[in-house]
Amino acid sequence: MVERLHRGWAWAKRACNSSGHERNTVLLVGKCVLAATLSWWIAHDVLHATSPAFAPFSAVLTMNVTVSQSVWQTLRYVAAVVVGVAVQAAIGFTAGPDLFAFVLVAVIALGLGRWQVLGEQRSQVPTAAFFAFSTYSAASTNSDRVTQLSQIVLLVLIGCGIGMVVNLCIVPPLRYRSAEQGLHALAGEMESLLDDMADGLCSGDVDAERADRWVASGKRVQAAVGQAHAGLEMAESSVPFNPRRFLPAHRSHLTFTRYRQSLNALERAVYQLASLTRSLGRWRESEDTYTYGPALTAYADFAGSLRDIAHVIAELDSDTLPDQAEQMCKLAAIAQEALKKVLVAADESKLPLADASRPYGVLIVEATRLMEEFQNTCDVLKDTTNDRAGCV
Repeated sequence: MVERLHRGWAWAKRACNSSGHERNTVLLVGKCVLAATLSWWIAHDVLHATSPAFAPFSAVLTMNVTVSQSVWQTLRYVAAVVVGVAVQAAIGFTAGPDLFAFVLVAVIALGLGRWQVLGEQRSQVPTAAFFAFSTYSAASTNSDRVTQLSQIVLLVLIGCGIGMVVNLCIVPPLRYRSAEQGLHALAGEMESLLDDMADGLCSGDVDAERADRWVASGKRVQAAVGQAHAGLEMAESSVPFNPRRFLPAHRSHLTFTRYRQSLNALERAVYQLASLTRSLGRWRESEDTYTYGPALTAYADFAGSLRDIAHVIAELDSDTLPDQAEQMCKLAAIAQEALKKVLVAADESKLPLADASRPYGVLIVEATRLMEEFQNTCDVLKDTTNDRAGCV
């Protein structure tokens, strides 16, 4: 119990002292509580609604991590509720509130609930229809039924409206740092893999276990690509409709072209890296000598030079990007020289590059392609920080 309290206190302390996941979570929960409370007060105490829970439920349901997501989800949610209530109204006033009418409502509402236009909110069509049927059945006159069904739509609009206002006016989330964080995670995984590869090739310690570890690490790097794309999409979607984008402190952070181009280049590098790890795994299976040790040592130096570039990318900061881009350009020049040494060592060691049954040709090709993509990443970041040409 004491340990749990300690962890909870540490979590709360991080939320207060740093901008990150913890603080974002606390902020979102607080905004949901405020929106739900206001919605309940208006629905229950002001309007004296029969089913006031519709308002706070709607307020919380449409509270998303970005304003643009809230807008689109609100529109779809309102549309889904209106469709569900309309289905109930059409069947109810035609067939009456009996079991047969409920079957018709269920069939039609569940069918419309698969309408892709409504996106994630399409499941709300049958939900709204069933709640509307319950409310319709409880009313005694057609006038009361019309009032109750209209009230459902009104409460939903009130809840959605309050949720939108709260999300828009109280620290609307501007997640431009998500683009950086996605690159950080991806580059960190690449750095770890390249470091292990450099160490293994340099020391000649490439046993089956280590080769398998490289392949597994390659898969983790590929998974990190999807996370990086999700972070970039989060950053881009947080800008539309967000009033904070007009503040001077945020204006320089609202374009994500350099991050998208860098991510695309790194994604291509990831696939080359995955192919490289598989080739090294095959090399370990097919080779039982270290005849080509000098070439592999040069390859280790090359992997180490790419690791250094990945390390800088893993610490990218938009506030210090010009200096970091300059540093990456210098490291890219070092990596180019390391690649030349690999090619020279391959020629001097007479690596069987043309032998398709052996992995050396693939290793050289993948090294060249990896260098191209890392160079592209450096050039993109350099070009987007000033008007000069990218580093060569």
